[in-house]
Amino acid sequence: MIGLIVTFCGVGNLRPAPGTWGSLAAIVLGVGAYQAGAGWLVPVGAGLATVLGFWAVPRAIAGQENSDPSEIVIDEVAGQLLALSFTVIPLLRHGAPDLLLGAWPAWVMPFLLFRLFDIRKPWLVGRADRRGDAAGVMLDDLWAGLFAGISSVILAGLYHGVLQPWLNG
Repeated sequence: MIGLIVTFCGVGNLRPAPGTWGSLAAIVLGVGAYQAGAGWLVPVGAGLATVLGFWAVPRAIAGQENSDPSEIVIDEVAGQLLALSFTVIPLLRHGAPDLLLGAWPAWVMPFLLFRLFDIRKPWLVGRADRRGDAAGVMLDDLWAGLFAGISSVILAGLYHGVLQPWLNG
């Protein structure tokens, strides 16, 4: 059971770049939930993945030399769903019917920005990653998700509030 949780049902065993596969799986689930009329499951899923990750990761790495094995992707799933929540919640409030094609930047930007923050590990992301423990495994991706979500909202605001009116000027 712990192995299924931390690898997100085996997604973490995909190569190359298991973290990217984990992020992509989270995007597919999040967009699928939104398209099915259950977009509220995105932030719920982020919370559930976070709780499960904080429970399962310490058990999965107990006794291992490597405190952050690449097959553990529940942290990417939690962080990616957190980032996606920042764009999904406003779309839900505005009743946007189509996330897949109609509002595709709302899932593409959180995906790209999350991967950027997760790979580059700036500031608090890197600090959490350097902890070298189970909490650090989860926290670096949650920080990356938070930064990606905030950045996505800022970019959307700049596009819709500044660039789009200027282009339509």
